[in-house]
Amino acid sequence: MATRRRAETIEQRVVQAALGIAAEHGWDQVRLSTIADRLELPAAEIGGHFRDVDAIANAWFAQARLAMLAVPGEELAGRPADERIALAFGCWLDSLAVHRRVAAQILRHKLHPSHPHHWVPLVFDLSRLVHDLLDVALVTGSGRLRQAQEIGLTAITLVTLAEWLRDDSPAQERSKQRLRQRLARAGRFARLIGSGSRRPVR
Repeated sequence: MATRRRAETIEQRVVQAALGIAAEHGWDQVRLSTIADRLELPAAEIGGHFRDVDAIANAWFAQARLAMLAVPGEELAGRPADERIALAFGCWLDSLAVHRRVAAQILRHKLHPSHPHHWVPLVFDLSRLVHDLLDVALVTGSGRLRQAQEIGLTAITLVTLAEWLRDDSPAQERSKQRLRQRLARAGRFARLIGSGSRRPVR
């Protein structure tokens, strides 16, 4: 147990150190060696927890995912599906907001033409995020309805994330408001599909 807690502490320190270096000098300047110097730890010890700096970035995004999954059920109760998704989505964004510009740098780094090995994992990460949002928001569906939910939310996620990364309004409220508007429209469309799928076959 003590060993696990120490590992978690080191990993958290490494993530925070990497974010701090990126905020000061840019994500391209983050190296295992610079993190080791800042934390006064052997680079080998850091390497034992993270294979490279991309794994550190993934660990940071994983923390945001856990924050989203921890949204209390009572905050979601009584709300329509689009508001539940917006709340969960907003929690994920807020978990990254302190280092929003670093998040933009990380994503640009992952999407760089010389980094095709990052592209496929990004697709799976996006799919996992969409499924998590639907799960946390307790959005049910099957068949055509579920397909529409996943496709629609994927498109909304990509557009919202692109806007949020550039949004300098207080607490990025402008992009969150547009997110709520898009989700409301998507909710109306999903209800139309759902009602149509329950019609008897003639």
